[in-house]
Amino acid sequence: MTITLKTPEDIEKMRIAGRLAADVLEMIAPHVKPGVTTEELDRLCHDYIVNEQQAIPAPLNYKGFPKSICTSINQVVCHGIPSDKKLKNGDSLNIDVTVIKDGYHGDTSRMFHVGTVPVWAERLSKVTQECLYKAIEIVKPGTRLGDIGAVIQKHAEKNGFSVVREFCGHGIGKVFHEEPQVMHFGEAGTGIELQEGMTFTIEPMINQGRPETKILGDGWTAITKDRKLSAQWEHTLLVTADGYEIFTLRSDDTIAQKAP
Repeated sequence: MTITLKTPEDIEKMRIAGRLAADVLEMIAPHVKPGVTTEELDRLCHDYIVNEQQAIPAPLNYKGFPKSICTSINQVVCHGIPSDKKLKNGDSLNIDVTVIKDGYHGDTSRMFHVGTVPVWAERLSKVTQECLYKAIEIVKPGTRLGDIGAVIQKHAEKNGFSVVREFCGHGIGKVFHEEPQVMHFGEAGTGIELQEGMTFTIEPMINQGRPETKILGDGWTAITKDRKLSAQWEHTLLVTADGYEIFTLRSDDTIAQKAP
């Protein structure tokens, strides 16, 4: 396994890419409402990334993916393809954005509530974000990847939810998906040790029901096998000398950008 430790120059460029990715989610937030199609959201994000940010939407044509963002509604776990389907009141939507700026990637996603969502959907989303925050807060040199997985799994299962096994976080930089793979379940004290200069995503996918998923006929869309809700939140971060730095922090986040 080759893990690329980032130089100060790499880190500066990743800060910019991460900020841009976060800005896309901030820009699109007011447009998420009943009656809008995910294709319209995709077009708005695409135009903003290309024209305003002078950046590249990484998902577009990545291994054949046809759109610039992923839009995952309700039982869709991840990699939902924007379409002409209209959002309706009560939908839970994840928008996943990755931008490339000066050759570096920034990758982030968040949940949106369309209109008024059921209380259990709100709770699933909240617990999933807590899983992400709890994982980020233990990131520092010497923490093991298994510690990250364990803290996510413990919090999700304590709340009666399950952790998706088939998808994980990943190293990121000049390459969209690089080593290491960051599992969202596991045993504390196992896996590689984090080192200063590592950059990766943590992006737990947490299900209301069972953890199993299946891929639809389009070859991309992953859904829960039991058709119950799924939620996901994601940040790109750096391991610093004494903790972490989040590259994709937004104004609605309630976690510190850097370890205190």
